[in-house]
Amino acid sequence: MNYKLIVFVPRSYLKPISEALFAAGAGRIGNYDHCMFYSDGIGTFRPLKGARPYKGKAGRLAKVKEDRLEIFVPGKIKNKVIAAMKKAHPYESPAYDVIELAPN
Repeated sequence: MNYKLIVFVPRSYLKPISEALFAAGAGRIGNYDHCMFYSDGIGTFRPLKGARPYKGKAGRLAKVKEDRLEIFVPGKIKNKVIAAMKKAHPYESPAYDVIELAPN
């Protein structure tokens, strides 16, 4: 089975996170590599007591310019790719989805 990883990243971290994903083997489709899609938006969150936010302060709503990064992940390396994303991501709890893709 193959998957699509979708993760929301601060704009300034798009390059380092995508490079970590590519190094882990994500983003290869057929005879192509470094395949991904990203779009921009605004992420919001309010850190609660005990949080160590990347940006903002506990109890205050924060808004961050983020990119939604989508990338193809072969099933056999899914866990490796997720671990690489978490290691490169500055958030203590990154928001991400892993979607199982229909067979080709």
